[in-house]
Amino acid sequence: MISGQERKHIKSGIEVDIILKQDQRTGKTTRGIVKDILTKSPYHPHGIKVRLQNGQVGRVKQIIESSC
Repeated sequence: MISGQERKHIKSGIEVDIILKQDQRTGKTTRGIVKDILTKSPYHPHGIKVRLQNGQVGRVKQIIESSC
């Protein structure tokens, strides 16, 4: 599994586990397909922020399936 801290690993259309803002304390993850990448910097220690196709926004915890 690839962590979601580097922007270069994340592309639109890949399957990821994200942590939503309200789940940061519990660490509960939500799985979905990336629609938009919201973090502009190439690296973020807590994970790159993305918007899923269902509209949820959170930080990528891990990449499940890469379309590369």
